[in-house]
Amino acid sequence: MSHTVLSELNDGVLTLTLNRPEKKNAFNREQWTALTNALLQANEDKRVAAVLLKGAGDSFCSGADLGDFSNSEDNSDAIEPFDLCAETLVAFKKPLIAAARGIAVGGGATILLHCDIVYVGESLRMKFPFTSLALVPELASSVTLAGVVGQRKASEIMLSSEWIDAQTALSLDLVTAVHSDDELFEQATNRAAKIAQLPVNSLVATKALLKKVQLPVLQQALLDEKKVMLQLAGTPENREAISAIFERRKPDFAQFRTEVNEASEAEPA
Repeated sequence: MSHTVLSELNDGVLTLTLNRPEKKNAFNREQWTALTNALLQANEDKRVAAVLLKGAGDSFCSGADLGDFSNSEDNSDAIEPFDLCAETLVAFKKPLIAAARGIAVGGGATILLHCDIVYVGESLRMKFPFTSLALVPELASSVTLAGVVGQRKASEIMLSSEWIDAQTALSLDLVTAVHSDDELFEQATNRAAKIAQLPVNSLVATKALLKKVQLPVLQQALLDEKKVMLQLAGTPENREAISAIFERRKPDFAQFRTEVNEASEAEPA
C-alpha cells in the first residue's frame, strides 16, 4: 500500500490513516488511489468488520492538494482517481467510523458525510469551500449535506463557504460526538472495536438497508456534480480563486460580476 495511506488491522478493525501530515493530509492522486484500494480490499477482506479513518498529525484533511491539481496532465479520457474514490466511498459496505481533528476542508469535509459515525476533536474546523473556489460541491455532498442538516442549513453552509467549529458541527448533527483532541482516537477506536465484535453480515446488511433509498441518488449526484465541476473548472473566476490562494490574498470576484451584468443587459427582451 502507498505510504500516503497507512493501514493497520487489529481484531476486526482496519485503521486507515491519511498520511501526508506535512500537507495537512491534502489529497493528491496517489492518496486518492491508495484510499480507494484500501476500501475495496476492506470490503472483500473477511477479517475486517469495521474501518476507522483518521489523519496523521494535527489535522484530518485539508482537501485537494492544489499543487498536484495544477501540475496534472489534461486527459479527458482518463478516469480521475478522485472519481474512483468517490464511487467507492458511496458504495462502501462496512461500518465506516471517522476520527477527525484540526482542519477538515473540501474533500476532508465531504468524506465525513459518508462516514457512519463521526467523532471529532475540539480543535475541528470544517469548511465546504466550493463557492469560494468558484466551483460546486463534490463527493455527492450536494445531496448528503442536506440529508444531515436539512435544506436550509445546507444552503447556508454551501453558499457561504464559511468555517464550522466542532460545537457548531455537533449542534447541526454533522458529527456524532466531540471529544478532547487527546482522547479522540481512543474514543473512536473503542467505538470501532465494539462494533467490530458484532456479526459482520448483520452490520453489512443493516448499512445496506440504511442506504438503500439514498444510494442511487448519491450515484446520480456524483455524475451531476462532475458535469458542472468540469464546466466551472478553469473559468476566470476559478483561476482567480486559485491564484489568490497561492498569492495569499483575497480573491476579487467583483470584476466578473460586472461582466455578467453587462452580458445580461445585452440580451434581447
